[in-house]
Amino acid sequence: MRFRPAGSPGRAAPGGVPSDRSAQLSAELQPPLALLEQAEAEARTVREGAARRAEQLRTEAAQQAGEIIARARSGAHDVRVEAADRVRRAAETEAAELLTAAERDAAAVRQRAETRMPALVDRVAALATEELVQAGAAVQGPRGEPGGRGPG
Repeated sequence: MRFRPAGSPGRAAPGGVPSDRSAQLSAELQPPLALLEQAEAEARTVREGAARRAEQLRTEAAQQAGEIIARARSGAHDVRVEAADRVRRAAETEAAELLTAAERDAAAVRQRAETRMPALVDRVAALATEELVQAGAAVQGPRGEPGGRGPG
């Protein structure tokens, strides 16, 4: 038995399909294969476009994240500066209050000293005179009189 080549009409090819039917099936499959290839090409184009868009979105997101981080750092710096300024103002206020209180206390001490100084001087003079009298020294007045206010 002789076999005709697969392209011969009316005979079965070694695969079991008659050659004219093979040609018919091949012709019928051409449009679906072309559609499949076209669909695959479109899918590839869509995938490539999606990959480009995803990369673009990643780049934009990274830029936005960088901007957000920069704004946050700037905001944090501003907050630190503002907090430091508030602390400085509070310290200045407290220092001014302490200085005012110290000046008030010093004025009160000065006033008491001025009020008490003549009495203190008189008391010290009296004590000194008393010690001298007890020691037996004579106190001479301005004209050499005892009990006077000094030489004279």
